[in-house]
Amino acid sequence: MPGVFVFAETTDGTPTPVALELLTKARSLGPTTAIALGPGAAKAADALARHGARKVYVHEDAAFRDILASPAVDLLAKQVGKDQPDLIIFGMTYDGRDVAARLSARLGTALIANATDIVKRDGGWAVTSPMFGGSLLVTTVPKAKAPTLVLLRPKAVAAEPAEDASAPQVETLSDPVDSSKPVARVLRREKEKASGPKLEEAAVIVSGGRGLGAPENFKMLDELAAELGAAVGASRAVVDAGWKPYAFQIGQTGKTVKPTVYIALGISGAMQHTVGMKGAKTIIAINKDPEAPIFKLADLGVVGDVHKIVPQLIQEVRSRKGK
Repeated sequence: MPGVFVFAETTDGTPTPVALELLTKARSLGPTTAIALGPGAAKAADALARHGARKVYVHEDAAFRDILASPAVDLLAKQVGKDQPDLIIFGMTYDGRDVAARLSARLGTALIANATDIVKRDGGWAVTSPMFGGSLLVTTVPKAKAPTLVLLRPKAVAAEPAEDASAPQVETLSDPVDSSKPVARVLRREKEKASGPKLEEAAVIVSGGRGLGAPENFKMLDELAAELGAAVGASRAVVDAGWKPYAFQIGQTGKTVKPTVYIALGISGAMQHTVGMKGAKTIIAINKDPEAPIFKLADLGVVGDVHKIVPQLIQEVRSRKGK
């Protein structure tokens, strides 16, 4: 059935947030089929249906957990041959990029990465992607044979349940999985310990830049975040300097976030960073440079020294909480 395929990533049977975002977009483009792979994938079917999947293909072989890319491409190429979809949407994640790139080469069709929107146009697709740090939006209308492959950025679409959702048609696939090829394998998984909310899901984010002066000054951001129930983020300059791991990076080459409140501390506001956070509902910036570009985005800007202002802010929050 022509329509839209969504590569729906799951974790232990739970759809990832980006999978639900993709389905929210896909259901506006045509009849949508989700493909969920790996142990426990069948448990994700109901959640995928609530967000727009009319049909769900599942394959629960353990190989999709440990050597995802090669067997996933084999299976997807086979299903594309059977169903002839017009469009396949992937999340702009590590696994999504790996699978999409290989599938594009296998099928000899177009792949458009870093997209923020997809719409129908003249019987095909028009795909919007930010360029040059988000200062320019480019619309691409692919002319290659179907299906078009698109990598959509996380948080480009807000995940919302479908009003007309119904029980999905679930088809369990049992195609043999070839795990004999010399491929990269996952040997170990490590979970980062976190005391607060996940960066991508946080309603409030406290983010720091090089203006903090030294890595140890992130301690005051941790204190402020703890009082606000917020997540801590960082600019690329901070990550490149080794002050924070890459998992904290917000921006074009990091994570895209859309919190209710984004507090930028010592961040100048280069386009590479702002493209990842400008969707925040309220932006608060503190920077000693009155000409810092971040003030052009800020709803509330404070010109001053973060080392003096943030401790006072922490104390004020604590006093209002009765501490």
